Amino acid sequence: MSDQAEQRKAVAERAIRLLDLTSLGDKDDDAVVSALCNRALAAPGPLAAVCIWPRFVTEARGLLEHSGIRVAAVANFPAGGDDLDEAVKQTEDIVNNGGDEVDLVMPYNRWLAGDTAAALDMIALCKKACGDHVLLKVILETGRLGETKKIYEASRDAIAAGADFIKTSTGKVEVSATLEAAEVMLQAIKDSAMDVGFKAAGGIRDTETAGQYLALADRIMGEGWADPRHFRFGASGLLDDLLAVLGVASAPADVSRTY
Repeated sequence: MSDQAEQRKAVAERAIRLLDLTSLGDKDDDAVVSALCNRALAAPGPLAAVCIWPRFVTEARGLLEHSGIRVAAVANFPAGGDDLDEAVKQTEDIVNNGGDEVDLVMPYNRWLAGDTAAALDMIALCKKACGDHVLLKVILETGRLGETKKIYEASRDAIAAGADFIKTSTGKVEVSATLEAAEVMLQAIKDSAMDVGFKAAGGIRDTETAGQYLALADRIMGEGWADPRHFRFGASGLLDDLLAVLGVASAPADVSRTY
């Protein structure tokens, strides 16, 4: 095996453990979620998590029990609205149904308009609903924030309000994860000196791109920091490329596995 091939395999081995295998389609149903969970179970790893709509948490929890794969679900998604009560209710439902993680969209339009208190209140109250054992991953929607200064400030605010992770994107707008945004967010985490993770989501489809994000994290945060507690890829298409690099056949949708 060439040095380049060995390097790609090493990246794939790192990245697959950090993957939140995601399905957030408008037409997702029980069959889609079952297939997603079975793909996660069949992959070498385990993967970090599956990320789904809140209504499927109970089903996913049952399918993934004892697998080591966490269940994440989205709240205030994808628009990042400003209905505080609804966001908290969605978070509580995810927690009560057995979710391990909540991916919450910050009300970024309100934040951009200068109403930072609305964003901080939502994050803080949703973190309170998560308690000590459920991770809150706050989606900034960096493609809409635009300027690096705003991305840094939003990262700082989300961390101060109680985010366990800060996440780039919903994957539902024109610009999703970028290395430029990731660098700013990682720097904000480092500057905070808090135990906060980073998630790159949207548009990451191949091992080479995943490797660029991991190299960035290694440079800013230090080698060894990018473990499943501190670094995630939110993706649906990345798994196939990682498996190809590892020489593992992609799992068919109907594969099941018992633990």
